[in-house]
Amino acid sequence: MTTITNLILFALALPATAISTYLLILTLLSGAPAAALRSSRRLRFDVIVPAHNEAAVIERVVASLRKLDWPADGFRVLVVADNCSDSTAALARAAGAEVLERDDIERRGKGYALDFAFQVSQADGWAYAVVVVDADTEVSANLLEAFSARIENGAKAIQVHYGVLNARDSWRTRLMTIAMAAFHRVRSRARERLQLSCGIRGNGWCITHRLLRQVPYRAFSLTEDIEYGIDLGLAGHRVHYADEAHVAAMMVSGEQAARSQRQRWEQGRLQLIRAKTLPLLRAAMGAGGRVCLDLAFDLLVLPLSYVAVNVALLIILAGTALLWEPSMEIWLWLGLGGGMSLLLYVLRGWQLSGVGLRGLVDLLRAPFFVLWKVLLMLRARGSEGWIRTKREQS
Repeated sequence: MTTITNLILFALALPATAISTYLLILTLLSGAPAAALRSSRRLRFDVIVPAHNEAAVIERVVASLRKLDWPADGFRVLVVADNCSDSTAALARAAGAEVLERDDIERRGKGYALDFAFQVSQADGWAYAVVVVDADTEVSANLLEAFSARIENGAKAIQVHYGVLNARDSWRTRLMTIAMAAFHRVRSRARERLQLSCGIRGNGWCITHRLLRQVPYRAFSLTEDIEYGIDLGLAGHRVHYADEAHVAAMMVSGEQAARSQRQRWEQGRLQLIRAKTLPLLRAAMGAGGRVCLDLAFDLLVLPLSYVAVNVALLIILAGTALLWEPSMEIWLWLGLGGGMSLLLYVLRGWQLSGVGLRGLVDLLRAPFFVLWKVLLMLRARGSEGWIRTKREQS
């Protein structure tokens, strides 16, 4: 009985300890980065906005982009009206964007829309780099300055901080803000400090046309952003992180819309784990090993809810086993250490999120949020194509 119990606790302790230690290291390395150098402000950018039936929000994102602190003749706003049945295209044109209309019912999805826009931009030969911004987003004025400064310093792919526009709408959006600050800012700051790849997070990223030609965009999965960031890593290129600039997108505050969105995200991530883990681990044994090894770790770190459940089960079972067998104490200490590491990681995310004391109080809801997510994934079903999340007005 003791042997079986030890095996069960070992199976729980191995992932819990590995992941919590990994997140603790990233937390400890998440100090503010050094200020970026100023750019010459000479580079030209195509800012691409993929949009599928985004009439409710498209004018806002175009207006935000037109306020960028960059020479007016140094960037274009290209909206990809992808398989739209509403007034997205007309509203985008009226707001001052150039519009690329795409109708292809067989190849639907954000990845296909981006591939189409990248090819148009390459064929034009006008821009040095392309930038991707989602349709429900507002951007910081220094977005192109942050990209340009790093490109002139040798970077070929860059990601800025991706935050939440409507953080104060509900407890759910505040928790999402904390989670994204931990996932995007804490991890990315540490990776930049270690000269690893922060990956691509789907919104607020930039790539030079030179690198795009070297690593063609072929990411068409439900998590096309993570997929392409991994493809860049496998090709020997890291994605740099620009902490001083940001994009902020609307997050759903209602349970029903959040359920649909979360199922797609996590379902796509599980598909990617199956497809990319082994190639990354094989590449980790080569010349660019550190970057690919970290990308593999990042991919294998499941959402924090699952890690928290893993650690909680370890603590509960080890504590119970300790009642009749003193040798089980080591498993309890590993569980408590993992729990403390996760707590520090979450609190660092809260500190960087800017949601204040109300967000700290909202963390008390986290156990219910974890339960909701676990139940959600247990009854998840397959989903393909571009299913637009219902937009909410700020």
